[in-house]
Amino acid sequence: MTDFNDFKNAQVAKLPKHLRQFIVPQDYAKYTPIDQAVWRYVMRQNYSYLKKVAYYPYIKGLERAGLSIEYIPDLQTMNDNLGKIGWGAVTVDGFIPPAAFMEYQAYKVLVIAADIRQLKHIEYTPAPDIIHESAGHAPIIADTDYNNYLSYFGSIGAKAMFSSKDFELYEAIRVLSILKEAPDADPVAIAKAEENLQFISENMGEPSEMALLGRLHWWTVEYGLIGTLENPKIYGAGLLSSIGESASCMKPEVTKLWYNLDTINYAYDITKPQPQLFVTPTFQNLIDVLENFADSMAFRKGGSESVLKAIECKNVATAVYSSGLQISGIFTELGMDAQGELNFIKCTGPSALSFENQELAGHGKAYHKDGFSSPVGRLKGQTKPLEDWSQAELAEQKIELNASCELIFESGISVKGTLQNMLFKNDKLILLSFIDCWVKESSGHILFKPEWGTYDMAIGEKIVSVFNGAADKDAFEEITYVSEAQTHKIQYDEATKKLHQLYQTLRDIRNKKASADLIYNVFEELQTSYREDWLAALEVLEIAVKENSDPEFIKSVRLYLSMKQRSEPALSKLIADGLHIIDTQ
Repeated sequence: MTDFNDFKNAQVAKLPKHLRQFIVPQDYAKYTPIDQAVWRYVMRQNYSYLKKVAYYPYIKGLERAGLSIEYIPDLQTMNDNLGKIGWGAVTVDGFIPPAAFMEYQAYKVLVIAADIRQLKHIEYTPAPDIIHESAGHAPIIADTDYNNYLSYFGSIGAKAMFSSKDFELYEAIRVLSILKEAPDADPVAIAKAEENLQFISENMGEPSEMALLGRLHWWTVEYGLIGTLENPKIYGAGLLSSIGESASCMKPEVTKLWYNLDTINYAYDITKPQPQLFVTPTFQNLIDVLENFADSMAFRKGGSESVLKAIECKNVATAVYSSGLQISGIFTELGMDAQGELNFIKCTGPSALSFENQELAGHGKAYHKDGFSSPVGRLKGQTKPLEDWSQAELAEQKIELNASCELIFESGISVKGTLQNMLFKNDKLILLSFIDCWVKESSGHILFKPEWGTYDMAIGEKIVSVFNGAADKDAFEEITYVSEAQTHKIQYDEATKKLHQLYQTLRDIRNKKASADLIYNVFEELQTSYREDWLAALEVLEIAVKENSDPEFIKSVRLYLSMKQRSEPALSKLIADGLHIIDTQ
């Protein structure tokens, strides 16, 4: 990654390095005149329609976020404006992992895909783009109740446990979205990617916490409605940025349901219009539903069930002992008693110990490179948890520094060795370190031998929390998973470059930088060399009407567009919507 640019925005400046690695430069110069025209067309359509159905005053929201109808937004301008309401924005390359996306929200930073959809995908793109992220999410950010929900959702989502299948699904979605938005995409490759995504989607098994949270996110942040079932308003970014679905979603055939915890049972397909949408009466209801779901999550429940989620994840997770000690690593084993109570946990491979999300000195993954394991529970015959023992109470039980001692847990696990160190934090004993140490189960099975080195024993009666990722991410996860699939960088041929020049001429005319008479030349060139284009012809008509050009010329342009509507039905609505804006402006 290039040198980090925080845009002089306080929220962006706070981003930790494990999130900064996803940021890419916006490279504003890469946006072509056609890209600018696509932005302008969508935004004009949005304003025309959304002023009637959007929950938040659309233009007011755009202005507060530093956006305009005329130009693709510049990240510096957006950050200058978003900074005033305590938010920021960065650009990334397409889809990023859901956990990272959530964490950005928790830091109150909007993640904006740097690319913009192609003209042929102007109504909707399955790939994230700057229209969806900025024109969809940013205008409503100024609403305090909503942005509080957004950041709180991020803080919950960042802790959600994945399943190993979730990683496969993310990669399949990213690959397909990139292929579909590529100008030279191979239809066979797209078909294979769709087939792969369908296979993974149909074989996900029991949905993980992140999968269920993803549904809540989709039906609120992306596709949410607010108000009443009879007269809802749009606040979801997916709808606000889709000129097709923002209109079709209001039709009676799209079922409207109340948003509640039952919504997690509704899966979604990012490639198709949604068959139903969910309406919340207030943004506070969104927080209430999220709170109810969060109570079922591993980071709040802990225990054996939560550790099993970490094992199934097959990626780095963190378990928190009741003493506050945090163990981060890839969990591979656990021990339980007959009642299902946890009595042992094990990580395999690089692991780390932390407290209050700060790695303990000398206990990083370089030191615990081969894994970490430790008992969980109370000592046999004791009513007081070991973490609550003082140094004097430890001494009474002959647990003293540089002395040989044996600890036997209720589970039957025994730890026998010479105590070398004890660590207290916030008046809690969190770690005992032994040399010449044997750790055995009651069956005699050996868990640790003296020749393996120092045995660091975690202290805690229970595992009270388990969450995704490392406790101290910047110390542990220097490199988070980044997909190898990258968005395609377009190379333009000479004919396309010439078309870009025609679009630029139209923009210059609107901005009074060129003579309006040039529209005649532009239209002639479109008719002879670019018959597949329709948007530039619409812009020609817009300028001609505004400048009161020759009525016969205006008539000929309308006829040209009308013929295109008849010969290319897929363009009919797009052209009709453009004509409506011209005729009513």
